[in-house]
Amino acid sequence: MIIRRLEDLIGTHRDVHAATWNSRRLLLAEDGLGYSLHDTLIHAGTQTLIHYQHHLESVYCIEGDGEIEPDGLAPIPLSSGVLYVLNGHERHWLRANRRMRMMCVFTPALTGHEVHDSNGVYPAPATSSES
Repeated sequence: MIIRRLEDLIGTHRDVHAATWNSRRLLLAEDGLGYSLHDTLIHAGTQTLIHYQHHLESVYCIEGDGEIEPDGLAPIPLSSGVLYVLNGHERHWLRANRRMRMMCVFTPALTGHEVHDSNGVYPAPATSSES
């Protein structure tokens, strides 16, 4: 059984910061579940290019408002109670009008050390044969 409190993650390796977001990583690959769970804050007035080529992500907005704009589609409003799933590895812009708090699930699980490259991509996860 795993029990974690968000307040205990602040300031640890599970509290990851970038210019436009802050991700508090409740579950990571090291927890052995096959997925990771993140409590993420998207800073107001920012936009982030994201393209998870190697991961699937489900995102549930629990606070704030903004929009997601997948390539080739009109922007889709986001607010509390809206879920979106990037099940097709969609490249997109994520924009926050007011700070958004999102619960995010990644599969395969993130290690916690990933950084978006200039195209918004996280690297492919290492396979067990690479360990």
